[in-house]
Amino acid sequence: MPLVQYLPALRVALLALASLLPACSGEKPASYQGYVEGEYVHVASPVGGRLDRLLVQRGQAVAAKAALFELESEQEAAAKRQADEQLKAAQAQLADLKQGRRSPEVGVVQAQLAQALAAQVQAEQQLARDEAQFKAGGIARSQLEDSRANAAIRGARVRELSGQVEVSKLPAREDQVQAQAAQVEAARAAVTQTTWKLEQKRIASTQAGLVSDTLFREGEWVPAGSPVVRLLPPANVKVRFFVPETAAGTLKPGSGVTARCDGCGAEVPLTVTFISNDPEYTPPVIYSNETRAKLVYMVEARASKDDGPRLRPGQPVGITLR
Repeated sequence: MPLVQYLPALRVALLALASLLPACSGEKPASYQGYVEGEYVHVASPVGGRLDRLLVQRGQAVAAKAALFELESEQEAAAKRQADEQLKAAQAQLADLKQGRRSPEVGVVQAQLAQALAAQVQAEQQLARDEAQFKAGGIARSQLEDSRANAAIRGARVRELSGQVEVSKLPAREDQVQAQAAQVEAARAAVTQTTWKLEQKRIASTQAGLVSDTLFREGEWVPAGSPVVRLLPPANVKVRFFVPETAAGTLKPGSGVTARCDGCGAEVPLTVTFISNDPEYTPPVIYSNETRAKLVYMVEARASKDDGPRLRPGQPVGITLR
């Protein structure tokens, strides 16, 4: 039988087989080109000084709380010692005000009171004799008045020293104690301030990361606030890529994508963290219904802390939507 007779049936079979191929192979996931970016942490000191020690170098991985650099701190250390001594002096004065005079000081005032009492007795006896002599006409009135004045002076002295003895047994007045307590708090605040300034001369990393660059050398003067170390924590590595308008609607923060790059080994899982609301054209064209397919949206995705070190800023990657 000629082969021509089988052509219609063969054509139908081929069409049926072609219709089954997409169902068997499945659609290939969409892939887009992107690149890696890093959000660097610029580590600086809020106070200036000469860079005495640079404790890290470029490319070094550091742990959290690892020492990064130290600035000269002689002046701050001296100010800290001064503030500590001033605090001790203020605390000692406050304790002294609360306990009153010492026993030897009270004893001196009591001895002076005993002496004044004896003088008072002597003055009163002399006054009694002068009064009797005046009645008998033996002395003038002026002498009697002198005796009375002397007795009054001696009595006033006794009352004065009696009051001093009572006061010497009391602590300082409440207002004085409160004022000195305020001085203690002021001295304590000065200690806190000088301690903080001294600590700012020794800077440590607040998080683990990779030292991307060092911006000063030992012996150079570092102005206040100038970064000395540029650090890249693993969580600050992100991937930026662009997707067309049709794919942007399927993504949302928290969506998963994967990245492929040379030297990365296995695919790197990423989590979408940002989707731009502003469309862009690539390449720039005049918008029309026919050019809608050229609209793209920027998307940012981040890797986990464990996978972040596998990506390097500036590295091109291929992104596959999951």
